[in-house]
Amino acid sequence: MVHVTYPTRSSEHPAPRTQPSPGRRTAPRLIATDLDGTLLRNDKTVSERTIAALAAAEAAGIEVFFVTGRPARWMDIVSEHVHGHGLAICANGAAVVDLHAGGRVIRVRELARRDAVNVVQALRAAAPGVSFAVERTAGIHYEPAYPSFPQDPGASYAPVDELLADHGDGHLADPIVKLLAHHPTGDPDAFLTLGCTAAGAHAEFTRSSPSALLEISGRGVSKASTLALACQERGIAPHEVAAFGDMPNDLAMLTWAGRSYAMANAHPDVLLSTDHVTGSNEDDGVAAVIESFL
Repeated sequence: MVHVTYPTRSSEHPAPRTQPSPGRRTAPRLIATDLDGTLLRNDKTVSERTIAALAAAEAAGIEVFFVTGRPARWMDIVSEHVHGHGLAICANGAAVVDLHAGGRVIRVRELARRDAVNVVQALRAAAPGVSFAVERTAGIHYEPAYPSFPQDPGASYAPVDELLADHGDGHLADPIVKLLAHHPTGDPDAFLTLGCTAAGAHAEFTRSSPSALLEISGRGVSKASTLALACQERGIAPHEVAAFGDMPNDLAMLTWAGRSYAMANAHPDVLLSTDHVTGSNEDDGVAAVIESFL
């Protein structure tokens, strides 16, 4: 069962609420950073200061992983800033992509079709008016009522039952990496709670949008669990990781990492659940902390 509330630091022994200090900090072995609202500015650009900080971290032997809810096809904006390994964790942990190879997906942690169908049925009953989109490794597919994104001009449209149908012809469709559920009038946090309550036994639920939009992954799939796999492969322990984020879909990663940094513009739950608060995404908060490491 998915739980809405993530572990926070102990209220009896609260972690220091600090801004990055000018003194040098012990550098981590790996930096994991979200993109939208965290590394990227509001106009979706990477500042020159942040570009320089990322390059300096890699030059110092610190691996940098972009860990995002974005699909692989939306990673062009940062692909040239991934050094060394070239990998990024996309779709909230459901896909690992090689940005040096044009965004080729090299690992998939899919949402099972039957689980997706169960989620759709449960949310339809619990939240009338909900509409869905199905994100697969090869692209996204929308219900007609779902608010589509201009970044996806090649998307297809059909009722979600058709998008998730098992045609029984032996043809395997591209794996499902995310199911998206949108409600036109719901409160974003209340809709997340409702989704977890109604269908949490079938999938992992989170959110990162200012609207009532749920991001639904396979059971056990999150930014944290896929990042943990990448770190295990490299012999890196959680205490050697510094993570940055701003929204509920970052919470699992932030509470897993040894050092966690909320952006000043972060969701209240993120601000309560992290060790440190850095500057906003508009003020290059990630770069400021990386500079303090170096």
